[in-house]
Amino acid sequence: MDLMELSYAEAAALAVRHEMEADSNVVVLGEDVGRGGIFGQYKGLQERFGDHRVIDTPISEAAIMGAGVGMALAGLRPVVEMRVVDFALCGMDELVNQAAKNRFMFGGQGRVPLVTRMPGGIWDASAAQHSQSLEAWFAHLPGVVVVSPATPQDNYSLLRAALVCGDPVVYIEHKALWGVRGTVDITQAATLGQAARLRSGDALTLVSWGRQLQACAAACEALALDGIAADLLDLRTLWPWDRETVLASCARTGRLLVAHEAVQAAGFGAEIAATAAEATGCKIARLGAPRIPVGYAAVLEAQSRVSAQQIIDAARKLVA
Repeated sequence: MDLMELSYAEAAALAVRHEMEADSNVVVLGEDVGRGGIFGQYKGLQERFGDHRVIDTPISEAAIMGAGVGMALAGLRPVVEMRVVDFALCGMDELVNQAAKNRFMFGGQGRVPLVTRMPGGIWDASAAQHSQSLEAWFAHLPGVVVVSPATPQDNYSLLRAALVCGDPVVYIEHKALWGVRGTVDITQAATLGQAARLRSGDALTLVSWGRQLQACAAACEALALDGIAADLLDLRTLWPWDRETVLASCARTGRLLVAHEAVQAAGFGAEIAATAAEATGCKIARLGAPRIPVGYAAVLEAQSRVSAQQIIDAARKLVA
């Protein structure tokens, strides 16, 4: 065990550094990566590895993603930095029609082992064009892996796992978590597709991911005072998602509540809820944001958040 106290951003930078040291084919490309990235998630890497491996690019997401796909097909393992998921929309053709489909369309002759980092979620006081949660889009896309780390430990371990995955990975860090600090064991490996149990309980199963877990954890504390013990699961990977763990918990508790920051309509929570209903017949509720753009003013932004109180109210109704 090798423990370090790191922020979410520092843990990510260390993960990339360790993979770059282990494999000379790992490279980074994107806007501002040379100066460490806008969140410090590449801090010190260009000084350590040079500008031929940590590559500053023009402001063109299509060019960045396209170059990353080409690098991957040529044998490199690129980390493709999109700054935020909202900007990544300008590079969708290269991801959707090239990276995701190449292995299938060419009978496995080519692989696209890239990790594209697309920080998502509500970015405080940043309004509609910088606060989107689009993970369900990518979970719907055959050919990609979708990851959503919630802690510094996971941002270290899951990023390293993504970098050796061999397939294109959409890696969605939350924009509001970069400064969150925690203990990181650099010897602790993570498995893509494996959920984490954060609390154990028999009253209901509560499933979430990303920053929304903070509100879920606060809700679980309050519910416990009323004798309602929730089984809190951090999905960690949206595709593949850990059906076995979630369904086993639902079968045991008989109740499922899914909560996510993304818009509820067609959100990934619906996939979890439908699967659980078909497999276990458990009682189900889900929470997500209303189908509105995220507002700039604090009072409007709050309307797009799923609060701990909303989770508490939904859980109490579910177990009543």
